[in-house]
Amino acid sequence: QVHMVESGGGLVQAGGSLRLSCAASGRAGSRLSMGWFRQAPGKEREFVCAITWSGANTFYADSVKGRFTISRDGVQNTIYLQMNSLTPEDTAVYYCAVASPYGPALTSSNVASYNLYDYWGQGTQVTVSS
Repeated sequence: QVHMVESGGGLVQAGGSLRLSCAASGRAGSRLSMGWFRQAPGKEREFVCAITWSGANTFYADSVKGRFTISRDGVQNTIYLQMNSLTPEDTAVYYCAVASPYGPALTSSNVASYNLYDYWGQGTQVTVSS
């Protein structure tokens, strides 16, 4: 079982920045590929970005490329999402997700698939005012 703790959400004005973090524990000795999804009111949950267990590869949705950056702690299963140039369209609940260590490697073709992720955080609200 993996326990996840998210933090960093809040209210920010358009053009501002926020940094989210997600710490996953419970699989000592295993480094996990992880990602962020978001869900706005009335919309389906959508992929935002992901990072492989080694940190060597990152993936981004087109809507956030150039504005958001995902990173991870070198040895811990902790990831960060630096969000810059935020717009009201970024308003959503942001969920951290942990990919199955027994599943396929993250690629640009599969990274947005819910089925790749075994564990989900409780979500943190990000609200961007205009």
